[in-house]
Amino acid sequence: MNSIVKGMAVGLAATALLSFAPPGDDKPKKTKFIDPANMDQSVKPGDNFYLYANGGWLKNNPVPASKTRWGSFDLLREESSKRMQALLLEAAKQSSNPKMQKIGDFYLSGMDSAAIERLGYEPIKPNLQRIEAITDVNGLLNEIAYLRTQAAGSPLFGFFLSQDRKNVTQYIPQLGQGGTSLPDRDYYIKNDARSTNIRNTYSQHLTKMFGLLGEDAATAQRHAEAVIRIETALAKAQMSRTEMRDPYKTYNKFAVKDFSATTPSIDWNKMLNNLKLTGADSVIVNNPAFFKSVDILLTAVPLEDWKTYLKWNVLNSAAPYLSSAFVKQNFALTQALTGQKEITPRWQFVSGIIDNQLGDLLGQLYVQKYFKPEAKQRMIELVNNLQETFAGRIQRLDWMSDDTKRQALDKLNAFTKKIAYPDQWRDYSAITIDLNDFIGNVKRASQWSYNDMISRWGKPVDKGRWGMTPPTINAYYSPVNNEIAFPAGILQFPFFDFAADDALNYGGIGAVIGHEITHGFDDNGSQYAADGNLKNWWTKEDAEKFKTRANKVVEQYNGYTVLDTIHVNGRLTLGENLADLGGLSMAYEAFTKTKQFKEGKKIDGFTPAQRFFLNWAQVWRSNALPETQAQLILTDSHSPGMHRANGPVVNMDAWYEAFNVQPGNKMYKPKEERIRVW
Repeated sequence: MNSIVKGMAVGLAATALLSFAPPGDDKPKKTKFIDPANMDQSVKPGDNFYLYANGGWLKNNPVPASKTRWGSFDLLREESSKRMQALLLEAAKQSSNPKMQKIGDFYLSGMDSAAIERLGYEPIKPNLQRIEAITDVNGLLNEIAYLRTQAAGSPLFGFFLSQDRKNVTQYIPQLGQGGTSLPDRDYYIKNDARSTNIRNTYSQHLTKMFGLLGEDAATAQRHAEAVIRIETALAKAQMSRTEMRDPYKTYNKFAVKDFSATTPSIDWNKMLNNLKLTGADSVIVNNPAFFKSVDILLTAVPLEDWKTYLKWNVLNSAAPYLSSAFVKQNFALTQALTGQKEITPRWQFVSGIIDNQLGDLLGQLYVQKYFKPEAKQRMIELVNNLQETFAGRIQRLDWMSDDTKRQALDKLNAFTKKIAYPDQWRDYSAITIDLNDFIGNVKRASQWSYNDMISRWGKPVDKGRWGMTPPTINAYYSPVNNEIAFPAGILQFPFFDFAADDALNYGGIGAVIGHEITHGFDDNGSQYAADGNLKNWWTKEDAEKFKTRANKVVEQYNGYTVLDTIHVNGRLTLGENLADLGGLSMAYEAFTKTKQFKEGKKIDGFTPAQRFFLNWAQVWRSNALPETQAQLILTDSHSPGMHRANGPVVNMDAWYEAFNVQPGNKMYKPKEERIRVW
């Protein structure tokens, strides 16, 4: 699923700029949408547009101690967290409404630090004892399945039930590489100073975590070394994130019995049955070579080491929900990875858990209080406007044949559009929430989610499901469903505001809409057809022309330096960079059709075109800690905020005209070198 941020922090202005008001508020706050105080007009827009638009804000808004980055998305998420907390506290009082009291009780259980402290690691002792009783590899494999079904860990590999990419009307079990705890395989296999330091910190972290279980120092260190040996072997067998972006390379369909033949130690029919999925005759595997390596490791690694590895998985999964000693040590590793100085406030952590696990219940309350119904209608108009604009752009492409254009238009016209919240809310009545059992609540909600996934087996695909909850400050495109979705949470300034002029809304949510539409035609999404199936709809010549243009985008972003010697990974971020370029170009063209653009009147000293681009830039303003920047370059498919703001505009003639960018300006790119894809 391609999202606009997917974990990437990008920047906005101060909280005072929020003008989103709940229904019934007749006097929304007066917003200065483009505030010169947030700019740095000593920087020429053609030298660094991002700093010109955001320099003042960046200087005055350092990363708070409990955050890893601070910008537009983070400010909105902070506001969303506060809203969710208030809703949860109110829900806890609604004894006459069991559905709502359920999420309120969940929240209170998470805030009962005293009860959690008393338990220590008591909640995971039964799992640790089960693992200790394992006597052979079969027992090990049975336990791996058990832990997953009980929401007690996801060791060794990834497993989920999802649509078959080449037959999207059917669900099929899917297996993926996994088994490691650090954010990326490179941390295990690279020998640069950063990776080495992280590995050393991780080793110390493991030793301390095992020590919290009562192990003496020598035993804890031995166990830490065992975990690192296993995880390093698994990391070496994994494909890189860039390789994993290839939907054909990761589509390897096997008959279950044939896949079992490649892994003599694992009977996949039995494993799937233990995972509660019965009757499957086929499976999709994203990296078959990884599973061959796993098979070898199962017999090559001593059973005692494997048991230690499983215990670590249980402990690592549970640590955020255990007593403070575990929470603090868990944060120590986060600190090393991201640079975060203080632990996330507990109320915010617990609110996020409930949004993630019972999101449709919390989402109902959020929408009732904070979402204006008329915003949904306005979004439908904007989406249709952008879709129509993109259709015109496809028809005018000078590098694409008529045959491929017809296919592209068929796909565009087949888009499903989801706005604000689902038509049907999920029913969580089967989940038991205990006011005095926080980790139990987390596990029972996770078990329900797992069983809900398994329950889809053999049923028609439900395209009404959402991949995000209503309060989420994000958006996404799903290639297998050929759908774009915009949760209620993102429909706020700087993305969207009823009081804002069209320049702001087109430079904000318009570009977001265009971004998600373009995901259907980026280097990944373009390989899926109008019906969502992974199949080619391009002529060979057109595919080559597209690849050539996309490679120019890769080269452009590879040239951006993020931190000392670290550069943007243009190949990993290609899909998002194409979506930014296509989305902004599309949004600008749609904006030129508006009355504001045609009249050309200045507001606060800026032309309509300037306001459009300035809002685009302030969407992405963000300060991030150096450690976080280094991690995101490895793990995030999005470019950093500065390069998201600057990267697309250097390819747009309209930006040069709006700010009189000339040869000699640092960002100037000759007209013949400006990249045009969609």
